[in-house]
Amino acid sequence: MTATERAEAGAEAEAEATAGRFTLDGREVAFAAGETIMQAAQREGVHIPHLCWHPRLGRSGACRLCVVGIEGRFAAACTTAASDGAVIESRSAELDARRRLLLQMLFVEGNHFCPSCEKSGDCLLQASAYEMGMRGPQFEEFYPQRPVDASHAALWLDTNRCILCKLCVRASHEIDGKGVFAIGGHGIGAHLIVNSASGRLGDSALAADDFAAQVCPVGAILPKRRGFAIPIGERPFDVAPLPAPPVRVKENDDERR
Repeated sequence: MTATERAEAGAEAEAEATAGRFTLDGREVAFAAGETIMQAAQREGVHIPHLCWHPRLGRSGACRLCVVGIEGRFAAACTTAASDGAVIESRSAELDARRRLLLQMLFVEGNHFCPSCEKSGDCLLQASAYEMGMRGPQFEEFYPQRPVDASHAALWLDTNRCILCKLCVRASHEIDGKGVFAIGGHGIGAHLIVNSASGRLGDSALAADDFAAQVCPVGAILPKRRGFAIPIGERPFDVAPLPAPPVRVKENDDERR
């Protein structure tokens, strides 16, 4: 097969794999059958703000930060199937204002002190707030009293920073097959639950190398004895702020975001 024939065969295969195309903020995006707007956009290198989406996990729609406009209606990009010919708007002043409001509420509902947090510069909540132009809370902080669980030998859980994105819940169920985490309560009383007799992390089945232990986008689940291993200023979102793709930084020969 000649180079020309190989190129033509590759183009034909790509065309067969493409189920259609939609327009996102004026850019044409191809999608495969069954893909959501978020999946297609991420594959094409187009950033849509999000907190609860991860390529390895199923659809959720928990955070609503990825809500886009589709011809006059709002929809979550991470749960809405892509459709051929759709005209989608993501980065408009109205949508970013809605996102900024959501982020402000997340900050005041928890206890997020970025300057002293070891997740600073590697925190998707913080990076998204900067991306949306948030410079401080619009509302009075709640300062809730939430526990810190240091009972696990290798990990600790700080629920002050939890944003209820459900990534750890879904990762433990879908990837690890353990069901270590769940969400309990309603409204402002909603909280993360640890599946163990005592309710403590140390008595659960969670292991340090579980995907659920790695997927937290904020500083709620962190490894012990590794705080500030990467200096501030050299962390992923310090090096490449959103919407640029985060740079992977090597730490002890392990790659992490």
